[in-house]
Amino acid sequence: MIEKSNYTSKIHFDVSFSEPQAHYAAVKMSIKEIQSDFIDVKMPVWSPGSYLVREYSKQVERFSVEDQVGYEKISKNTWRIFTKNKSSIVINYHIYGFETSVRTNFINDEHAFIVPTATFLHIDGNIDSPVTVTIRPAENWSSISTGLEQIDTHTFYAPDFDILYDSPFEVGNQDIWTIQASNVEHEFAMVGGGTYDKERLSADVKKIVEEETRIWGSNPNKRYVFITHNYQSGGGGLEHLNSTVLGASRTAYSNEGSYKTYLSLIAHEYFHLWNVKRLRPKALGPFNYDQENYTTGLWIMEGFTSYYDNLIIKRCGFFSELEYLNLLANDFTTVLNRPGHHIQSAAEASFDAWIKYYRQDENSPNSSISYYNKGAMLTVLLDLKIIAASKGTKKLDHVLKEAYNHFYLDQNRGFEEDEFQRLVEEFTGISVSDIFKAAHENGELDYNAYFNLVGYEIIDINAESKTLGIGISHQKNDGIQTVTAVERGSGAWDGGLNVRDELIAINGIRLDLKDKEYDYFMQHSNEGDILDILIARDGIIKELKIEIRAANKKLFRIQPVKEQSEEQKQLAEFWLS
Repeated sequence: MIEKSNYTSKIHFDVSFSEPQAHYAAVKMSIKEIQSDFIDVKMPVWSPGSYLVREYSKQVERFSVEDQVGYEKISKNTWRIFTKNKSSIVINYHIYGFETSVRTNFINDEHAFIVPTATFLHIDGNIDSPVTVTIRPAENWSSISTGLEQIDTHTFYAPDFDILYDSPFEVGNQDIWTIQASNVEHEFAMVGGGTYDKERLSADVKKIVEEETRIWGSNPNKRYVFITHNYQSGGGGLEHLNSTVLGASRTAYSNEGSYKTYLSLIAHEYFHLWNVKRLRPKALGPFNYDQENYTTGLWIMEGFTSYYDNLIIKRCGFFSELEYLNLLANDFTTVLNRPGHHIQSAAEASFDAWIKYYRQDENSPNSSISYYNKGAMLTVLLDLKIIAASKGTKKLDHVLKEAYNHFYLDQNRGFEEDEFQRLVEEFTGISVSDIFKAAHENGELDYNAYFNLVGYEIIDINAESKTLGIGISHQKNDGIQTVTAVERGSGAWDGGLNVRDELIAINGIRLDLKDKEYDYFMQHSNEGDILDILIARDGIIKELKIEIRAANKKLFRIQPVKEQSEEQKQLAEFWLS
């Protein structure tokens, strides 16, 4: 705990839980030393790291200002307080939180997860103001976990609202323990129970922390917090400046594969300490909390991180080489099986994250890709090119450390994408325009031209097989079979089948509940055959003619070439170590 007298602020929040069972928290905001006739207080509409406008103010209710101070709401997330002749005011409001995710408030009778962007107002134009927060746990709650500095028993300090908004709170009876790694104290806060082994988890996370710190050269924190919410079935994570929030299945720790996936999630979110939170595009800090913050660079931020998460787990000895290569190959399989990879580039996916990535619908596979997977694909090519060109003396690790030192430690600013490319080229002495250009185009590179540099190849093991189909996904509900997705370029796409169409019969044969008839026609038809499919669309019976076509679903594998040279073997060892 730090000395309270050294940390003063004009803004203070008090958060209490009189109705946790109904999913409410009460917030009191006290503001001092006001010197204007009115102030506007605002709530963010999104959370950094989760690129979607979430309209957090929709969960605010019972807003009031004490001492009969007047106010009016002037926009969806802004309240104007008439402060003439008032040097201090107190605002009261309640927030409702009952959405299970890493980016939204969740409050019940057992614990509260408080997302600051969804909870705390700031004064418009005063985002740099210091702020203190007192959390008053509900009865029978004993612990508070947060990355903020503690200045009193339940009171915490943030030097500005950017820091506050990046510091979630877990309040309840979470299982807490700490470890030391890379001269940083790391707190584990486990919520919801689970089959985790504290000793094993601590040792494994210590390896991850030390490997990532080695890559970047220094660790920016004195203290770090891992908040994990354990559910019957859960996942996902969100990075913060000196903490992260993770979702997991409480029994997954007992399964070796699922446990490694959890470690990979930790490696991913911890890598963001440097890549995103400090080394970042200009658009990603300082933030505009009122609207979208656009960048084409998420393929670098999330793509690089998605490449490194499993690679770090491999370096720490948790994945075998085969396990790692299979996971890397899965990025290629995932992207190249989506028709959307012909439509959307990695840079476009980054820019449109606000309207597409977090708002998937039935047509998303046909029109979009993930900047995570496609970014990881481009990142491995960049790494291999650097390794080969430097004859095994440099790799992407060294480039990232140089970029971190240059843009963050030396200049403390974000970068433009072309600046980042120039730094890579100046540091390595090679052109990487092919990869950065590919990030902005829909076409594909010759991937083996890069993998072959280190004596590996990527192959489609389904290339010689031919699976036939009409190009749909469908599901049964109460005996009704309904189309749920139609793939671009398939027979169903060209023949006019729609999502939500009810499948009734094929070639005059009514479909049964066990898919026997449907499967029969898919397995016993020939490429080019035309099926007469009877459907019901919004209650109207229609008959469509749908062509059977080859599905051409790819399944990639990354493996050594048959005859590796000694140089290739050395480069491969350097890549995978």
